[in-house]
Amino acid sequence: MGYTIDIDTGGTFTDGIVVQGQEARTVKVPTTPHDLTVCFAECVRACAEAFGQSPESLLAHTEIIRFCNTIGTNTIIQRDGAKIGLILTRGHEGLAPTALGEAPAPLVAQDLVAGLAEEMSERGEPRVAPDPAETLAAAQLLIDRGARALVVALANSERNPNHERLVRATIKHEYPRDYLGSVPVFLASDISTRSGYAQRVNAAAINAYIHSKLARLLYKAGEELRQQSYRGVLFIGHNNGAVARVAKTRAINTYNSGPTAGLLGAGAIGRLYGIENVVSTDMGGTSYDIGVVRAGQVRLALDADVEGFRCNLPMMSVRALGAGGGSLASISGGVLKVGPRSAGAVPGPACFDRGGNQPTVTDANLVLGLLDPDYFLGGAQRLDVGRARRAIEDHIARPLDLSVEAAALAIKTQIERTMAEGVTEAARGLDPRATAIVAYGGAGPLHTCAVAELAGLQRAVLTPFCAVFSAFSSSLMDVGHVYYRRLDLPLAGRPDSKVLSEAEQSMCSEAHRDMRGELRAAALHRCTRRPRAHGARPGGHIP
Repeated sequence: MGYTIDIDTGGTFTDGIVVQGQEARTVKVPTTPHDLTVCFAECVRACAEAFGQSPESLLAHTEIIRFCNTIGTNTIIQRDGAKIGLILTRGHEGLAPTALGEAPAPLVAQDLVAGLAEEMSERGEPRVAPDPAETLAAAQLLIDRGARALVVALANSERNPNHERLVRATIKHEYPRDYLGSVPVFLASDISTRSGYAQRVNAAAINAYIHSKLARLLYKAGEELRQQSYRGVLFIGHNNGAVARVAKTRAINTYNSGPTAGLLGAGAIGRLYGIENVVSTDMGGTSYDIGVVRAGQVRLALDADVEGFRCNLPMMSVRALGAGGGSLASISGGVLKVGPRSAGAVPGPACFDRGGNQPTVTDANLVLGLLDPDYFLGGAQRLDVGRARRAIEDHIARPLDLSVEAAALAIKTQIERTMAEGVTEAARGLDPRATAIVAYGGAGPLHTCAVAELAGLQRAVLTPFCAVFSAFSSSLMDVGHVYYRRLDLPLAGRPDSKVLSEAEQSMCSEAHRDMRGELRAAALHRCTRRPRAHGARPGGHIP
């Protein structure tokens, strides 16, 4: 029997779980923010060592690898994605995400937005087609200004994408793929066919912004696996609750893939214990991710917030708070503040002895004796109690005239209040007697009881895989894709069966194509029509 490997990268640590038969081993390695393929490779190496093998020997007998990553999330936060040009319907240039509050940089530069004269009616009827000469002029202008990818997002393209496709065809005719000057062209209608022009623009822009970096790093990770004797496919976690190979993955679908896996796993734990309502809480080093399973149904966001940008692409609903083990404690106006800033993987908490000198929640837990300095990460890392005490004393205890222990307790209490407020909001409307917290993450178990008490919940569930729960949960994710079509049919009377049938056949054809691309024999595929069962998660599969 072969091995299965599941890996999840967080802001501070990268978690892995490797399973063979009834044996499972878990590992943690520091995340490498500069290149997540480095910590991915280190995690694979740690998995091999857990079974006393070399990476080559382990990978030669590995059946599947699933990878949930934060590459896209980090790219948006750090604003280091591709320089993209945006082509919109003329008069709608103001919808471009050229600024966002106090963001470090806009997603799209103001001089990289172009308007195009075209008109598509709200019913999807073409009125004014894009002029080829004007289209090429707009594309050339954006490319000359430095755009490395173009996004075409035209009004009402969710009803009829023909104008967007015409624009792309015009550009690619001038810049064929085999030309060095060719740039990728992304269409908003390929990303979302739901209403909401501004949200559709955001979704398409985000997808293009993170595409090139994500593709480069994921293909690099896959190539390194092949060089070490892995013969299978590297599957990437999606925020719809499934996995797919890199070639069948859209960049925006990877956003929040790790928290999505954890939420699905929390739902599975709830079913195991017969608990209908679950609040999933993932406390890692950087954030505290909260999700909800209501009556066995994972909550789905139809108008998701992607790092401050509203998008109309459906994805699992997970709320992230800046409250993790690495959350920094500071004094502002004589008041203790913990988070949302984090020490991250580098330099990390003061007790990690990697250059950090500001106190964190982990430092507070160490000072309070809640962490064993000689057995952190199962003994793989030793913590420096002296550095933790000095950081708390210098930045918190002395300014507040407290003992180091009292200051550490204040830090712990403050972060627990913040987390409890998030849990209370998430659990609003749920029966406390039928609701439990499923707590996980490297720092989660330390604070779960206090958070549950503050939130008024009387039951909490911890698993043996708490510290690597999202990696564990990704092992529950099937290969799959989600399809939907927009049909403008009257609600009264019987829907047009021909229109419904054509939409169904179109989705089945797309599904067959995708599953062939997942290296599964087409002869094994069959489309089935069946009502969605109560409690089933969104999406579907082809048996």
